[in-house]
Amino acid sequence: MRVSPNPISRRSLLGAAGAAAALAPASAKAAAETDKVGFAIVGLGKLSLGQLIPGLKAARNARLAAVVSGHPDKARRVAAENGLPADAVYGYDDYDRIAKDPRIQVVYIVLPNALHAEHTIKALKAGKHVLCEKPMATTIADAEAMIAAAKAASRHLMIAYRCHYEPLNLDVMRRLRAKSLGRVRQINTTMGRQADPSDPSDAWRLDAALSGAGALGDMGVYGISAARYLLNEEPVAVQAWAWTDPADPRFKQTQDLINWQFRFPSGVIANGSTSFGYAPTMAFEAICEQGRLVADPAAFYGGNRLIVVKGGQAQPPIPAPPGDQFAREMDWMADVVRGKAPMVSPGEEGLQDMRLMQAILDSAARDGATVRTDWGYRRAVDPAAVVAVA
Repeated sequence: MRVSPNPISRRSLLGAAGAAAALAPASAKAAAETDKVGFAIVGLGKLSLGQLIPGLKAARNARLAAVVSGHPDKARRVAAENGLPADAVYGYDDYDRIAKDPRIQVVYIVLPNALHAEHTIKALKAGKHVLCEKPMATTIADAEAMIAAAKAASRHLMIAYRCHYEPLNLDVMRRLRAKSLGRVRQINTTMGRQADPSDPSDAWRLDAALSGAGALGDMGVYGISAARYLLNEEPVAVQAWAWTDPADPRFKQTQDLINWQFRFPSGVIANGSTSFGYAPTMAFEAICEQGRLVADPAAFYGGNRLIVVKGGQAQPPIPAPPGDQFAREMDWMADVVRGKAPMVSPGEEGLQDMRLMQAILDSAARDGATVRTDWGYRRAVDPAAVVAVA
């Protein structure tokens, strides 16, 4: 099946395939299951157990093929619960063994940020494609090394920007491309939450050596990416400011509240904010000539909704269509591996955000000094042009 530049056409083809599968006899369904692209999940934390493994069960073209963990008992339990054989359980000491496992086509890296580069490069050298969580690394040099390793291995490296595949975000992108409310004049993004150091998944995010950038890398990257994909252009300059309460024991190694302002070639200003010390929010607003598009929440795992404000009147909220965001993301990666879809969120996308995060930190360290950010990067594929809403 070839990818059409018209997302509706691609949707109809996928829908037909799904209907055919539903009518197939049990033996055909079993065969279809083995034909799915096999994923190895590296790291069995909250995201893997709560979202990724369930997402693979809901996926059309992707399946769980192996698990990798530093906790053998946990790995064996998860494997047994998901019908995996004993030899599909890997530790970090025998991680290189995946090179000889034909059941694995894609390795999904779900580890603390500082470990992304090492395990991504190992997987690529083992001949596997890689889907890596964001931010893709803790340094620009590591991100560049990951991209170089993918090119050397002739394998795909995709960064897990799930909002590129999420229906509500795609809907907003298309409305903005169509200028449904006139030209965009300003973008506002607010992404943050309260970090809990007693939670192991937050403890490493507050550790600069493991996370690299605290709230900016964990939550702020959503706002940085959103401003870019909503406008489908790249910022040329940034100013940023940061403030951290010195009495808050959580922030001994990482900053808390960071605010920034991007300037885009079109004249649009994008204001961004992130924090590990304010109420949970993942929202954005596009202010246009004749109205506003407000997505609040915009990037939760579920329950996202859009409010269109036109003529000063807010229309009834539009909920995101039902569906598993992670299944959509992993199915897209599976289609890329099969040669049936273009790469939408390649390593270069992750590298661009790494550079922008560093520019924000550099500006904040100089009390809002302007940092130029026009490095010549341009997105190769617009998600709004190729990814179906449903």
